[in-house]
Amino acid sequence: MLSAGHEFLDWPSGPHPEAVRAGLRALLGFCLRAGAQLCEVLGEEETRAECESAAARLGLQVPPLLPNSKQASALLALAGLQTPLEANRQVLAREPLRGLSTFYSYYVLQARALAGDIEGALEVIRRYWGAMLDLGATSFWEHFDLEWAENAGRIDELVAPDKRDVHLDCGEYCYAGLRHNLCHGWAAGPTAWLSQHVLGFNPLAPGCSRVKIEPHLADLEWAEGAFPTSQGAIWVRHQKTAVGAIQSTVEAPDGVEIVRRGA
Repeated sequence: MLSAGHEFLDWPSGPHPEAVRAGLRALLGFCLRAGAQLCEVLGEEETRAECESAAARLGLQVPPLLPNSKQASALLALAGLQTPLEANRQVLAREPLRGLSTFYSYYVLQARALAGDIEGALEVIRRYWGAMLDLGATSFWEHFDLEWAENAGRIDELVAPDKRDVHLDCGEYCYAGLRHNLCHGWAAGPTAWLSQHVLGFNPLAPGCSRVKIEPHLADLEWAEGAFPTSQGAIWVRHQKTAVGAIQSTVEAPDGVEIVRRGA
């Protein structure tokens, strides 16, 4: 985000100006590519060409991967400015729970999926978002640091005097002292990520009239869930067999074409 001369990506990246600039550069690349796609749909060929030309110029100066910011490194990989495999190997999979924020961690998960590291991303979900659930959360929080969970009481119980009150006692930046929201949309990235990568839902046409289902169970034995469309929900269950293959059961509403893995 950029306004009035102030550059900001997210709080953990804040002390590292080079990471903030790299992340913003990647976000600009996203915007230019999205603008080109929209202009193509709208028939605005001149503006589409301008967007593509600007994106090409942006790619001539590639920021390096930054060990001090998983968020910026993930964005660079997703923007095509760095390779996902190298971003994952050099930054994202190293001390994978350090330096996370609820704000941009969805993009960290996406970059790890793009690198093929579904199992590593699942482990981050289990330990980072799972720690909130272990503390009694029924929704995900605006801000969270895994260190808060040490000797902490649950948020759905009166906190004992010898326990940490994670809502009252924890928080930093602008979130100190009951300021952080315990139900915040930007922290809910795993819901979309699990739907796309584990359950395997990938829309191929507007209105989800055509949906590809390509599950990745990693170390899971099974997974099931639903995906909403304008025609009704698609329901799937994926079960891993003894030889490691995945057997899928799919129920889709009329008007939705299902494309299976490998099609």
